[in-house]
Amino acid sequence: MATAKYCVAALPLLLAASLQAATPPANGGRIRVQLMSRAAVTLSSELPAKIARLPLEEGSHFAKGQTLVEFDCSSYRAQLNKAQASQEAAQQLVKVNARLAELNSIGALELTQAQGKAKESHAEVSYMRSTVAKCVISAPFAGRVAKRIAAPHQYLNTGMPILEVVDSGPLELRMLVPSRWLAWLKPGQRFDVQVDELGRSFPASLVRLGARIDPVSQSIAATGQIEAKDAALLPGMSGWATFALPK
Repeated sequence: MATAKYCVAALPLLLAASLQAATPPANGGRIRVQLMSRAAVTLSSELPAKIARLPLEEGSHFAKGQTLVEFDCSSYRAQLNKAQASQEAAQQLVKVNARLAELNSIGALELTQAQGKAKESHAEVSYMRSTVAKCVISAPFAGRVAKRIAAPHQYLNTGMPILEVVDSGPLELRMLVPSRWLAWLKPGQRFDVQVDELGRSFPASLVRLGARIDPVSQSIAATGQIEAKDAALLPGMSGWATFALPK
């Protein structure tokens, strides 16, 4: 089994704009924040096939490498078996022709043609093995199922989405802070986060700052991380970050 190619799901393009619209000028040291997963991807089909198994429901936890999707690939496996049989026959023909060439019973052309056929059959086997490997999609990381897009027994074409999954590791805090804070705001700085949905506060620290300042709002993107791991925290929650302003 192999992990299918993962199509990485980009963060919503309007995230920065929505944060900017929702973030009023800094009230003292308070800034609106949004909780985001560090990795959020959409798993898609790499081959046209019918879904045989889709074992996890929305919200289910999974481990890295766990099977998330399995396709009905009986026809692809049959093609692989056929290619392997052709490869064995081609390899045997090369051996026979090589012996006949030693006895001067055939010319070099016949041997070269047999060798070319063997290489062609080897390439076909490699191609079919890579195709069959795509019949199972394994989890790229430990996480949770955010959304089931497809259903068992549904036929999918190449590139059609199946599941949206999110990393179950520590959540990141995304925010826009006033650019004038750069005089004192540095990675590693600690602050508190009040999560609206839970009505609770959590200690957090600043991980990194953005690469450019927005000239209109005079703000810069900042990313923090809640230090404690709490199962109640979910991607999409929001709240207030409170920084201690320098005197």
